[in-house]
Amino acid sequence: MDLFEYQGRAEFARFGLPVPPGGIADDVETAVKVAEESGYPVVIKAQVQVGGRGKAGGVKLAENADEVRLHAGNILGMDIKGHVVHRLFVANAADIAEEYYASYTLDRTAKMHLLMLSAEGGVEIEEVAVTNPEAIVKLHINPVDGISLEAARQACVDAKLNPAAVDQAAAVLVQLYRCFTEGDCDLAEINPLVLTPQGKVLALDAKVSLDENAMFRHPEWAEYEATVVRDAREHLAHDKGLQYIGLEGSVGIIANGAGLAMSTLDVVNQVGGSAANFLDIGGGANADVMTGALEVINTDAAVKSIFINIFGGITRGEEVAKGIVEALKRVTLNSPIVIRLDGTNAEEGRQILLDAGIAADKLISKPTMLEAARAAVELAKR
Repeated sequence: MDLFEYQGRAEFARFGLPVPPGGIADDVETAVKVAEESGYPVVIKAQVQVGGRGKAGGVKLAENADEVRLHAGNILGMDIKGHVVHRLFVANAADIAEEYYASYTLDRTAKMHLLMLSAEGGVEIEEVAVTNPEAIVKLHINPVDGISLEAARQACVDAKLNPAAVDQAAAVLVQLYRCFTEGDCDLAEINPLVLTPQGKVLALDAKVSLDENAMFRHPEWAEYEATVVRDAREHLAHDKGLQYIGLEGSVGIIANGAGLAMSTLDVVNQVGGSAANFLDIGGGANADVMTGALEVINTDAAVKSIFINIFGGITRGEEVAKGIVEALKRVTLNSPIVIRLDGTNAEEGRQILLDAGIAADKLISKPTMLEAARAAVELAKR
């Protein structure tokens, strides 16, 4: 669950990270009130979950109330890469002497937490990785041990941060690690982490992604959940408990397992098609789950064919087939289905589909993922 900047700052503040005073505003006059409480000058930031806000005019500096009214009025309602601005974050604008980058995430290959730290902040870390990869210090952290203040300080030295910033920045790294681990984050990023001319280190931005699997430990996340931006398809899928992400293609995808679903998207693309969604039904391919999945995909007018890709391990082929047959009794589909069913009891499952007497132009079975992808793409193009 990706948080808005103001929510990420709230998480940072909860763990003691140094963030300038500020608040949110949904209208111009509230923005003025927050600015006066925070202290001029202030920075006014569009709250959208997309990069490039500054270049699009969604981040402005204001020295007084009149400038706040001007900029807030212009930013509210602005469209930034398809995201309409409905909320602003207004915060005291700290003077900046130097900008750094700091983040924690999980390195799944190493099975360890990963700190990335750079003296080149204020730009996308991907850009730094390309133009000057040596400027990024990467430190793997054993989750059992965590990060000590000494290790954090050494990372700051290795990253060539200004000596005047090292002690404060090291303390920030320890606090940020607590936010990352105790706050159950997938990502906790500060860009920029700044050194002011007065010698203070402050976190001026917050990018936080929470691990939704830990939601049972965090009842306070309900407030964040309520602000998650979803389109109509994603809202329906969320209500049905499905792992769904809407895309812009014409082939609807249903698969069991995130890895298989990603591979299915890739194969559809390789044979000249485009996926309309990512949808992982996991191990539950019963009638209710399959009905929900088909209902969600059926609401997307761009879908011209549906590719159901199931590899049965724990999920048995005959149960999948029964789920599909029952789902088709409940849902009137707008698009034909191509199914690839393999793995445990796949032959029994294919026989159940055959015996169901479903019209050949409504349900097409193919033996391999590649053949099924080609058939689904061909149907979508027709």
